[in-house]
Amino acid sequence: MTSLLAVDAVARARSQPGVDQVGLEQRAAALATRSIKTTAKKWALDMAISMVDLTTLEGADTPGKVRSLCVKATRPDPSDRACPSVAAVCVYPAMVPVAVEALAGTGIHLASVATAFPSGQAPLEVRLADVRAAVAAGADEIDMVINRGAFLSGRYEQVYDEIVAVKEACGDAHLKVILETGELATYDNVRRASWLAMYAGADFIKTSTGKVSPAATLPVTLLMLEAVRDFRDATGRQVGVKPAGGIRTAKDSWRYLVTVNETCGPDWLSPDWFRFGASSLLNDLLLQRQKLASGRYFGPDYVTVD
Repeated sequence: MTSLLAVDAVARARSQPGVDQVGLEQRAAALATRSIKTTAKKWALDMAISMVDLTTLEGADTPGKVRSLCVKATRPDPSDRACPSVAAVCVYPAMVPVAVEALAGTGIHLASVATAFPSGQAPLEVRLADVRAAVAAGADEIDMVINRGAFLSGRYEQVYDEIVAVKEACGDAHLKVILETGELATYDNVRRASWLAMYAGADFIKTSTGKVSPAATLPVTLLMLEAVRDFRDATGRQVGVKPAGGIRTAKDSWRYLVTVNETCGPDWLSPDWFRFGASSLLNDLLLQRQKLASGRYFGPDYVTVD
């Protein structure tokens, strides 16, 4: 039976105003032209590094690869102890015990994708068992995928109830809710899904699995940032945002940081409230950081390949 809370949340999500597509995309394009001056580049590079969720989500993942990733997460630039660590390492549930051991004492978060990632096409009890197993093994963050089929069919109450159930299964672990915006088709759907996820208890809303194209885009991320800003104004609860997939260069990351600051303000300029799901991004951030320090661009051979 659908709860009154679900009915109310769905009504609020459905009542969100339509998105002005032209205005949104023009605003995102304008923000993308903003430049970061030389004096601020070091800060921006370090901030972006500290916001990365360093990720390996391949069928060929091995314990050795996960351990190597955890070493890189802890000391992204072994030649510079001042280089910050990343925010989190993200792995499949089966690799959580390996990462727990490798990250012990580092303070780096351990995230695990769950709920039959990336499709979400499994019975709810299977998805909940996936979450419980990851948390029991030591994950302190869970990245779940919503049931896009249910959402696109208009079964918002089902989507809400499933997120609530996953949030409960997380216990003390933080919950990132992946909308898979590339499959939601419209900005209006992205706005409604964002509000639905936040009302259901999401600690973060995340654009994408990285397995579907398009993944993160600046207009979609801007829209989700507007949603978390307005949600805090309406409810008093702050929710984070994580764009994932397709963010590969330092310049890309700066555009996102500018967008965060201009849309939500400095409260969200922290790994606690904004993350990049973009492992390849880290290498370019490191190369640009080395160039800023030395005046020379060292090239991709000077960083590890994940």
